[in-house]
Amino acid sequence: MDYRKYLSKNAVDIPPSGIRKFFDIVAERPDAISLGVGEPDFDTPWVSREAAIKSIQKGYTQYTSNFGMPKLRELISKYYKQRYNVKYDPKCEILCTVGASEGIDLALRAILNPGDEVLIPDPSYVSYRPCVSLIGAVPVSIKCTEKEEFKLTLENLKAAYTEKSKIIILPYPNNPTGAIMEKDDLAKIVDFIKEKDLIVISDEIYSELTYTDEGHISIASFDGMQERTVVINGFSKAFAMTGWRLGYALAPKEIINVMYRIHQYAIMCCPTASQYAGIASLENGFEENFATIQDMVQKYDIRRRFLVDEFNKMGLKCFAPKGAFYVFPCVSSTGMDGEEFANKLFREMNVAVVPGGAFGESGKNFVRVSYAYSMKNLEKAISLIKQFVEKYTK
Repeated sequence: MDYRKYLSKNAVDIPPSGIRKFFDIVAERPDAISLGVGEPDFDTPWVSREAAIKSIQKGYTQYTSNFGMPKLRELISKYYKQRYNVKYDPKCEILCTVGASEGIDLALRAILNPGDEVLIPDPSYVSYRPCVSLIGAVPVSIKCTEKEEFKLTLENLKAAYTEKSKIIILPYPNNPTGAIMEKDDLAKIVDFIKEKDLIVISDEIYSELTYTDEGHISIASFDGMQERTVVINGFSKAFAMTGWRLGYALAPKEIINVMYRIHQYAIMCCPTASQYAGIASLENGFEENFATIQDMVQKYDIRRRFLVDEFNKMGLKCFAPKGAFYVFPCVSSTGMDGEEFANKLFREMNVAVVPGGAFGESGKNFVRVSYAYSMKNLEKAISLIKQFVEKYTK
């Protein structure tokens, strides 16, 4: 049977994830030292786990509102006002989603028509381009460079813009580079975004993992930007809840309403136990959990500084990222691109990192290294990487 004539061309044409492809290989060696997984190595705070356990014990296992539990939406609204100085109406401007990933997909489907263009900083999270392509819209890369610390600049934005541009994705703090957009950086692009009448999808899932005194700044907090911004966030990174699959979208009610309609047919609602865990994370346990977040960030910061120093010492130029939990060293000094470097490193030293090209053309000479691992594992991995680099740079 020839299935090609039945399958969606848009779906068939999507390339496999460069991350998943690499980890399928890594999975064959359980003894490998992996620096590739993008999730916290901390446990979900006990207050959140206990709330979920109690909800199951009490039989609270039915569907919730498609929007998400009212109490959870109220707490998310309070959290965003407290942390990022943006106020959203919990009744009509907040939608709870199955992870931030669903929120991204819903926002794109709610706004785009076939042929519309979406501006995406490159390198970026692997899901943006496929989600755009599935709709029949067109992903357009904005080349970001190490020289600019992989930030989005006004000049690069202007160069990528066309009359078909409808959305710009702001993936900061950035996966895979760890780049952030500080207040002055955002101020330089907001006027152009408003002038060209663009919608912003601001993926802020790493917002709590920012290593500056200023902390994360949401573009929605700028004058005139909240009305044209869809903020995507969730509990995965800040609260170490990756497997709970609990995210949310914040946007004007007109956009949320369309996202909600897609969500109610495709998903129904978020897992009920996860929503109870989310409530506990932001309610009575928030101060305790926030202290846990701060402790987690301090530990990440130590690891971040260690890796940046070590990679630079071995001749792999690495800028100091200010967000997320990744470093993005350039490996071109070894005579290899990121794909060759990662594959050889894995075969010869049993250490796994992710080829930077998985995140876009601009990352092809880099590798992504996660520091969501213990210092013991990082020190062991760095020792092996150093031996490998010395071998190929003599």
